[in-house]
Amino acid sequence: MAKELKELTSREENYSQWYNDLVVKAGLAESSAVRGCMVIKPYGYAIWEKMQRALDDMFKATGHQNAYFPLFIPKSFFSKEAHHVEGFAKECAVVTHYRLKNDPEGKGVVVDPDAELEEELIVRPTSETIIWNTYKNWIQSYRDLPILCNQWANVVRWEMRTRLFLRTAEFLWQEGHTAHETREEALAEARKMIGVYAEFAEKWMSLPVIVGHKSDSERFAGAEDTLTIEAMMQDGKALQSGTSHFLGQNFAKAFDVQFTNREGKLEYVWATSWGVSTRLMGALIMAHSDNNGLVLPPKLAPIQVVMIPIYKGEEELRRITERLDGIASELKARGISVKIDDRDNVRTGFKFAEYELKGVPVRLAMGPRDFTNGTIELVRRDTLHKDTVSLEGLTDRIVSLLDEIQQNIYDKALKFREGMITRVDSYDEFKRVLDEKGGFILAHWDGTPETEAKIKEETKATIRCIPVDAPEESGVDMISGKPSSRRVIFARAY
Repeated sequence: MAKELKELTSREENYSQWYNDLVVKAGLAESSAVRGCMVIKPYGYAIWEKMQRALDDMFKATGHQNAYFPLFIPKSFFSKEAHHVEGFAKECAVVTHYRLKNDPEGKGVVVDPDAELEEELIVRPTSETIIWNTYKNWIQSYRDLPILCNQWANVVRWEMRTRLFLRTAEFLWQEGHTAHETREEALAEARKMIGVYAEFAEKWMSLPVIVGHKSDSERFAGAEDTLTIEAMMQDGKALQSGTSHFLGQNFAKAFDVQFTNREGKLEYVWATSWGVSTRLMGALIMAHSDNNGLVLPPKLAPIQVVMIPIYKGEEELRRITERLDGIASELKARGISVKIDDRDNVRTGFKFAEYELKGVPVRLAMGPRDFTNGTIELVRRDTLHKDTVSLEGLTDRIVSLLDEIQQNIYDKALKFREGMITRVDSYDEFKRVLDEKGGFILAHWDGTPETEAKIKEETKATIRCIPVDAPEESGVDMISGKPSSRRVIFARAY
């Protein structure tokens, strides 16, 4: 029986529903039986694995090593760094008991009151505390530094309003935690890692980003400075896509991590932490996809080329598939992932729509006439342009085309973002642009948390970042009238 694909809600009709439809119908993820948590399905996880692999290689190329630290953190650890506990207290899941028992009234199982923990445990929302308690045992001298560790893990932040990939109670991420001899080394590390994230976003995700500093009220709890990469989604909202934090000596002092320096004196260690999460999956979807489905950059596509035989009868299928197998072998030898879809229980049109939905960058189809003529139909997902091409030189053509698609997706996203950046000088103009257009708004800010809080309360827009390359420019704050030396970026955000 022929299957039919249900159409997506269009972006123009309801962007939020379009996103939810796409995540589910493209087979990326679905909600689970646990409130606020998600199941990442094989196709979605394959994209995440490609992200992991690329980032992991980049981390190791910069001298970092992977380690693993406990999921559970003693509650007392959080009280040692006041800003940190304040930042995460409302999101913490707490383990109080370690055993269940059968309900004596026969109503299933209940928590055993005799199995209460001596100290409650926090399910990690982030790992600074448990890691710095560990680093105390690893560091005695400047010779033990730097420590450059990363871990791939899951974390739990008890979110009340959730959305697949963008905000869930449990999510996957990596978190780097480094220890340094000097302030300058730690600052350089924080800058280096935000550069790694920016490079990954632009070269792998085809996602242009703006690198900048967070304002004091927006930076990571317990950090002295937070660097961020900010991306623009197609609905005009910003998405924080990665952060790198200079932690100063805050956690070293909280956990008494000292080392003997080169002059023989005790000094507290300098620290950084940095991370990206499965939120990048949301960025990938919202920045590039269309009403037909996903548009995946070839570097992150689980299937880069799909081949579909069009045939009548077993003999025709056998001959066409043999030829496609030969093409597939050549492509695989060039490092390209290929799938031949010879299912006989769905129509060809269904297959075409399915692979558009899944964002496969290149689709090849061969029928009897193509077989005879030595040609093949080629469709690129980013433009949906269709062409009939010769089999001669096909492998080289596809290798080149995948690079072209990767660049074209980036160029399109960059052009869109540039069109969504607006300079404003008055608060009335700020609010009008925010409501009518959205996007990134460049405006002067007097540097005070009071002005920042007023704008957030009245418009729901936040300072996304103070760009690292923001030029000095004399101006005045659009609300207070106080002097400002540069513009910052405001936006509504996910």
